[in-house]
Amino acid sequence: MAPDSWTQALEQGWRRSRTLLLLAATDTAAVPGISAAGASPQARLGTAAADAELLLLGPGGRRCHALPPLPAGVSPALISHVVLSQLGLLERTRVLDLGCAIAAAVPHLRLPGLESAGPARCLSTGQALAPARVAALVQRGSAWGRRLDPAEPLLLAECVPGGTTTALAVLEGLGVAAAGLVSGSLRQPAHGLKAALVAQGLAAASFEAADPTGVAHPLAFADPLNVLAALGDPMQAFAAGLVGAAAARGTPVLLAGGSQMAAVLALALALAEPGQRPALADRLVVATTAWVAEEAGSNLALLLERIGARWQVRPRLEVAALRFHGCSSAALRDYERGYVKEGVGAGGLALLWQLAGRQPGALAEACDAACRLELGA
Repeated sequence: MAPDSWTQALEQGWRRSRTLLLLAATDTAAVPGISAAGASPQARLGTAAADAELLLLGPGGRRCHALPPLPAGVSPALISHVVLSQLGLLERTRVLDLGCAIAAAVPHLRLPGLESAGPARCLSTGQALAPARVAALVQRGSAWGRRLDPAEPLLLAECVPGGTTTALAVLEGLGVAAAGLVSGSLRQPAHGLKAALVAQGLAAASFEAADPTGVAHPLAFADPLNVLAALGDPMQAFAAGLVGAAAARGTPVLLAGGSQMAAVLALALALAEPGQRPALADRLVVATTAWVAEEAGSNLALLLERIGARWQVRPRLEVAALRFHGCSSAALRDYERGYVKEGVGAGGLALLWQLAGRQPGALAEACDAACRLELGA
C-alpha cells in the first residue's frame, strides 16, 4: 500500500474506521519518577480505568473513577473523546482490559482465561510476563486481526502507565538502539532512570543492548516472544499479534501513539516472515502529536528510522497538526509547555480528524470547550 493509497483509504473510509483502546499495566509504573500518568504509583493504578471512562463518557458527567492528579495538563483521553464523539465514531469504539488492577466502569472486554492475570512484573526483573501468557496474548491478538474487515481502517490506542519504559526495554532487547530516543509523560523524559531499569532487565534476561551507534550485538537479536516475556507488557503482546494479522489481510492501521506504538511496530515486524515485512510497514503507520514529534528530549523519527534499518523497511510517521497555543484552558496550554503530550490515541485521532476533512483549529476549539466543562473552568 503506497503512501498515497494509505491516505486515500483513510480519507474515504474514516466513517467505517474502528478504534480499539488497549488497557494494560506493569509494575514498572510503580518506580518513583518513571511516569507522570498520575502523580504517585498509587494514583497510576487507576489511570487506565479513568481514561477509558473519559474516552467513552466524555467530560462533565459522573464517572466512577476520577482522573488521577497530574503534574500539569489534562488527560489526552479528552482529545480522543472529542474526536470520536464529533465524528460519530463512539459506537465503533471498543475497550479491551488486558489485566489492570482497577476495572473501568464502562462496557469493556476481557480475554477469557486471562482476566485475572494482572499487571506485568517490573521489567528490571527480566521476568515481566509468563511465557505462556505472552504466547496466548499474541495468538489472541492474531485471531482478532484475522477477523477484521480490511475495508474498515483500525485505529489502535493504548493506556499503559510505565509503557514508554517497557517500550524502550523491548526495543533494546530486539536489537534497536533506542536509548535517549523514547518519549514519556514527564516534561523531561527520565532517560537515566529508564536506561538503568532496562540495563537491569537486559542483564537479568541475559540479553545485550544495541550500542549508541545503532549497531546491535548478536545476542540482542532475541526471539520476540522471549523479549516480551522478559521485558514487555500485555498491551505490546496483544497489539503485535493484532496489527500484524490485520495488516497482512490488507487492513490500514493507525498506530495511534508515540514510542509505545513504535515498539508495537517493531514487534510486529520481528514476528513477521521477512517477505511480509515491507507490506506490513506500508500498512502500519505510526501517528502521533506534534508535542511528541517535536520534543527536544526524544526523537521518534530517528527511532523509526532505526527500526526500519533493523528490519529493512521504511516505517511511516504521520504527525497531527493539532496545537493548543490559543486555548483559554491552561491545562491544554500545558501541552505546549511539554506536559502530557500523547496517549489514549490522541495523536492518531487528531490525524483522523484531519483526514475526515476537518480543520485542526476547530478541534482545538472543541477541546477547549470540553476542557472547561471537565475542569469546571
